[in-house]
Amino acid sequence: MTKRDIIVIGASAGGVYALKELVASFPEDFNASIFVVQHVSPHAPSLLPDILTHAGPLPARHPEDGELVEPGTIYVAPPDHHMLIEYDQIIVKKGPKENRFRPSIDALFRSAAYRYGSRVIGVVLTGLLDDGTSGLWTVNRLGGLSIVQQPEDAMYDSMPRSVLEYVDVDYKVPVADMANLLVELTQQTAPDHSGLSEDESIRLQTELNIAAQDNAFEMDILKMGDLTPLTCPECNGSLISIREGKLIRYRCHTGHAFTASSLLAEVTKTVEDNLWKSVKSMEETIILLEQSGKVLTEGQNIDAAEAYFAKAQETRERSNHLRSFLFQQQHLS
Repeated sequence: MTKRDIIVIGASAGGVYALKELVASFPEDFNASIFVVQHVSPHAPSLLPDILTHAGPLPARHPEDGELVEPGTIYVAPPDHHMLIEYDQIIVKKGPKENRFRPSIDALFRSAAYRYGSRVIGVVLTGLLDDGTSGLWTVNRLGGLSIVQQPEDAMYDSMPRSVLEYVDVDYKVPVADMANLLVELTQQTAPDHSGLSEDESIRLQTELNIAAQDNAFEMDILKMGDLTPLTCPECNGSLISIREGKLIRYRCHTGHAFTASSLLAEVTKTVEDNLWKSVKSMEETIILLEQSGKVLTEGQNIDAAEAYFAKAQETRERSNHLRSFLFQQQHLS
């Protein structure tokens, strides 16, 4: 009988510390295949495979596209690439970002759940916002097990708390207890589990293909959810909404995907960016008015100069009010 031998792990802020502690406790003969997405900068090489290899007994590496899955190995998603699993092969592609990230925890979790079903154990560790919530929901939906780092144990508890809000989690434990739990769970036989509905299966396969660089528009992604009046903050494309239990996600016709929280974070960032542009334009107006006033003063056109200086002062006051509003504006997510 098949065991629960596929472990997918997602982490963000504070994740390196949690991952080091976790892999240090794995036994040398641990026979599961482990896949890790840690949010990292897309502009620099990642040293995480070396860090994890030295932290514990199992080898860790960035996989190559098309590499076969092996037991007892830790696969770490390369920077700026999604890591997916398909037909016992690892797919490494630069598909559209999800929740503003590439690699995406959700994309990895969905691919593992779709391919391996109840053999999958999904783990969400410390991090900000909510990448991993949708993916862990899919792991549960297809019969896998879900584990979340106890929020009080996490350096940043946003990701664990998001999972607990939207997913019926099987286990909530501190990192110190997680390796022993995983060893125990991987000894269990993976039960049979009924699959998805036809519509769910088609949408999930489509979303996996999008992460693997297929054309979302040509695959009719807009027909796989409810069209919304919202637009994608990445490309301004139309967004559809997708419901997963209590969770609502959004995806645009070019392929970018967001949870409601990550979309709200991007929208508020756009609002702030536009407000700063308004401040910049008002300050440029002040410069222009004051320079014009000085020229008029030099030409002895005092009345016109005073009018320009008055307009400059009025604009300065408005600019200061806008700056004050910007500093008080709460970041929403």
